[in-house]
Formats: sequence, structure tokens, C-alpha cells
Amino acid sequence: MIFRNTIRFFAIIALAASASAQMGGNMNSSTDMQSNTRPSVLTQVGIDQRLGQQLPLDLKFKDEFGKDVTLGNYFNQKRPVLLALVYYDCPMLCTQVLNGMTSALGVLKFSAGKEFDVLAVSFDPRETPEIAAAKKKTYIARYRRPGSEQAWHFLTGSQASITELTKAAGFRYVWDEKTQQFAHASALILVTPDGRLSQYYYGIEYSPKDIRLGMIEASEDKIGNLADQLILFCYHYDPMTGKYGAIAMNFVRAGGILTVLLLLTFMIISIRRETHGHDGRRA
Repeated sequence: MIFRNTIRFFAIIALAASASAQMGGNMNSSTDMQSNTRPSVLTQVGIDQRLGQQLPLDLKFKDEFGKDVTLGNYFNQKRPVLLALVYYDCPMLCTQVLNGMTSALGVLKFSAGKEFDVLAVSFDPRETPEIAAAKKKTYIARYRRPGSEQAWHFLTGSQASITELTKAAGFRYVWDEKTQQFAHASALILVTPDGRLSQYYYGIEYSPKDIRLGMIEASEDKIGNLADQLILFCYHYDPMTGKYGAIAMNFVRAGGILTVLLLLTFMIISIRRETHGHDGRRA
């Protein structure tokens, strides 16, 4: 009897272990399938950097007042332009992009209309200038700097113009029927005064330092000060991350230059003191 009960006991354990292993295998297989299966809509979404490419400035849009404009109306002002490709009725991501941009610009000493302009363009052809005007009113109130109304622009346009602009900027998005929303990535794009793509800043939170340095470079050093130039000498924009990182060799060079300047200053002071000392003894 004891022998039979022992056999039954080990049989039950074996069956339980087998069932557990099978369940675990099924779960792992399911997990692997889920991890390897990417929603097809997301394969069409992304940002392909087009650094140095010229935007098509002849594209036609409507501004927040309903006036017909071209993209070129917002360039050639000798100021870089911060471009946000969004859609105004976006329930989540686009609002975060505009919020993050406004927060970062609020920290900058540079002001819209003086050192740079802001251009938001909707990639939803159904949106109207009235929607754009309401969105502009919200963010001008948050920015809270006098005169900035003339430097913040919110455009809407036809599908043809939107397609050309987003393609030139490398901005890939798609309409998702399941959610009835656009699937898209998030980034700000810095553009030179003549309409060439200069830098991309990813995500929904943006570094004011990175934006400031990018604006200085995009303006071809026409804005900023000596301290900014020193920082730019020691830091370099990384297109992969959209951020500025330190360059070790330039730090060494800067340190060497500073050392030479200090030595020259010391020598000049020493020579002057010695000269004045001799003159005093002669007198």
C-alpha cells in the first residue's frame, strides 16, 4: 500500500510539472509572438532626418486669420524658425509637444520675434483657421511675452501641401482607423532663415540649452554672445539624440588656449613691474 501511494504521489508531481512546463511554454510563446508582432500602423510612423534639405517654400497654406500664405512668408527674416508639425485637435501627443516647446521657450532669454519665429503646421487637412486661431491664443497666453503674437504662426492647409511639407521634413505619420486618430512621432525641427532643415529635437520635453545653441548655429552666429560661442566650441550637436554633447578634444584645446593666455598675461605683468622698478631706481 505504501509503495502504491508513493508511486501515485510521484506520478501526480510529474503530471503537475508537465502541465506547468506546458503552460509556461505557451505563455512564453505568446509573449514572444506579442513582442515580435508590431502593429502595422507603427511601421509607417517615424522621423527621417533631412538635415540641410531645403523646404519647399512655395507651398500654399492658410494662416490663423484665414489669409492665403506661402511657407516662404515665414522665412528670409534673418531669424531661425522653430517648426512643429502637429494637428490641433490631437487629444494627447501634439498637445504635449506644444506644451513642451512653450515651456522651453519660456526659459530662453531669446524672444520670439527678435531672435527666432515659431511655426506650427497642422497635418490634418480637415482643420480650419478658426481651430488654428484658438490654439494660437492658448499658447500666446502661456508664453506671456509682449509682441510675440507677430512671431507665432499656426497654419492649416490642403492635403497636397501637407504631404509635400511632411515628406520634405522626413515626418512620417498615418491615420489609424481603429482609434480614429493620427499615429505620429514627436519632435521639433529647427530651420535656418532661408528654409533649410538644421536640427531635430525629439520627444515632448526639450532642453532650452540645446535649443539656444541650435538657434545660434542656425542663424550663422548672428545671435548669441561670446559665452555662447565658447560653449559651441566645446559642445557638438548629435543628430542621433538631438542634443549637444561635450567634445573632449575641444575642451583640451580650450584649456590649452586658456593656459597660454594666463602665461602671457603673467609675463606681461612681470615685465611691466620690472620696467617700472628700474625706472624708479634710476630716478
